[in-house]
Amino acid sequence: MAHPAQLGLQDASSPIMEELLHFHDHALMIVFLISALVLYIITTTVSTKLTNKHLLDAQEIEMIWTVMPALVLVAIALPSLRILYLMDEINNPHMTIKATGHQWYWSYEYTDYETLNFDSYMIPTQDLLPGQFRLLDTDNRMIVPTSSPVRMLITAEDVLHSWAVPSLGLKMDAVPGRLNQTTFIATRPGIFFGQCSEICGANHSFMPIVIESAPVKHFESWSSSMLAEA
Repeated sequence: MAHPAQLGLQDASSPIMEELLHFHDHALMIVFLISALVLYIITTTVSTKLTNKHLLDAQEIEMIWTVMPALVLVAIALPSLRILYLMDEINNPHMTIKATGHQWYWSYEYTDYETLNFDSYMIPTQDLLPGQFRLLDTDNRMIVPTSSPVRMLITAEDVLHSWAVPSLGLKMDAVPGRLNQTTFIATRPGIFFGQCSEICGANHSFMPIVIESAPVKHFESWSSSMLAEA
């Protein structure tokens, strides 16, 4: 989860988010170099005799400021397209979970089980226990096994929602009447927080997402207990 006065993105907890962090640093360095170069050129042209018409009309200068932006765009586009392909690729997921957005809560259905489904509501502030987080914790968490590919099918029942978990690099629109899909792998055990990222109504800020990554044996015991209750 995010922390007060935090700089940068949340710590990566999935391979996709690690790639996104690397791409963020890569693009940020390019922006820094461009800004430094432009500032240097502006300072130089203002403070010296380089503003004469022979330099400003030089063919070489025009060639440079045409070719260099093209090379910069290529340096940004290639890793970006690679990450887009990785995010779209879904290879033999171990399980499929359907998330449905409602006004204003999420419901989850483990499609590999017959009766494993539940609703996930935000815990009201007055009911929070010590250690729980205001506006982020839910009464039922979505439990997934660690290091297992999980496919998410995301839709909505009423209006547009957006299912987003920053530390896992997940953000997918939930559209009524349509199934969108994405995939993720939680590389470490932990609890990962997210929220609806679409302005979906008056209680938009009160439909959080909580994913708990646990070892396989703990996931199996949890699923068994949930099925027994059902």
